[in-house]
Amino acid sequence: MKRIAGLIAALAATGLLVGCGGSEESNEIPIAVVGPVTGQYASFGQQMKNGGEMAVDDINEAGGVLGKKLDFTMGDDACDPKQAVAVANQITGQGVALVAGHYCSGSSIPASQVYGESDMVQISPASTNPDFTDKRSASNIYRVCGRDDQQGGVAGKYLATHYGDKNIAIIHDKTAYGKGFADEVKKALNETGKEEVLYEAISAGEKDYSALVSKLKQAAVDVVFLGGYHTEAGLIVRQMRDQGMNTLLMGGDALITQEYWSITGPAGEGTLMTFSPDPRKNPAAADVVKRFKDKGIEPEGYVLYTYAAIQAWKQAVEKAGKTAAADVVKALNENEFETVIGKFRFDEKGDPNLPPYAVYRWSNGTYEEIGDEATAPAG
Repeated sequence: MKRIAGLIAALAATGLLVGCGGSEESNEIPIAVVGPVTGQYASFGQQMKNGGEMAVDDINEAGGVLGKKLDFTMGDDACDPKQAVAVANQITGQGVALVAGHYCSGSSIPASQVYGESDMVQISPASTNPDFTDKRSASNIYRVCGRDDQQGGVAGKYLATHYGDKNIAIIHDKTAYGKGFADEVKKALNETGKEEVLYEAISAGEKDYSALVSKLKQAAVDVVFLGGYHTEAGLIVRQMRDQGMNTLLMGGDALITQEYWSITGPAGEGTLMTFSPDPRKNPAAADVVKRFKDKGIEPEGYVLYTYAAIQAWKQAVEKAGKTAAADVVKALNENEFETVIGKFRFDEKGDPNLPPYAVYRWSNGTYEEIGDEATAPAG
């Protein structure tokens, strides 16, 4: 796959889009995947890139979309809101028919304003903050993942059910994702009559959380819920162990990367997190999962969600018979889509009616679903 020449001309100096080659041939349809290629959350950008590239390869090998090949571009927003808007502004007007992105809610939300104004279809594989669709600026904004009010409900109820007699702290990293998720967990926990002993904010990107850990230790915290990403979670766990604490950490879908265990090592044993039912176990994904693994790629986290976002768009285009956004949006709103993450429809907000969230546990370097207790519908 090659990048279109217009994108190269517009973005070569910025480094915000990566790739090589280019073409403006009329028999190609350019699409973009946008996520954190650089920065501390780049492992998720790699997940998205893996999913997007294979989806495009598979579609092209099967004849393309409406007889045309897809032309893949990867955009880098580094999970930075300003950079996300810059990327969005630069790819609009370049003829891109779909943006599968972004990853961080704090990037997707401001970028969606640009896509909405530009009449460009955006389908996020991973942005879970409710505001992304609750306050969407236009009807062409969608996601194929769940929402933090659903995910937070599952986590909060799980904590109340299994650790209701323990001291629980809730921490967030001040981001749209982290704070929004933590607040939903707090709400669900408090609704059961259980109150947290600490509610604290941290700054993402720091290396030393010893002051926080000391505060957790002083409050005799047994379980800490973190609304934030795997990098901070991993450091907090390690620093708790360094201070002799056995406190359990629970997080969300931002811990669904092997890089979490790379940071923690055995210190991460027992870490809990919420995520959708593992799409790798979906029978519809079996062939794709095998081909990923044959290439040495583990389709963890949001690999298959990115693949599914492109699948859904392709099916909508084929229903519409054209790539014009208005026609594709109508098809996205009116049809059910068969994808590697399952069958789903989009509701009036642009959210999918996918299965409920589940709770997972990290152990010996891998994560496994541990049951469906305290789950809630997603979608």
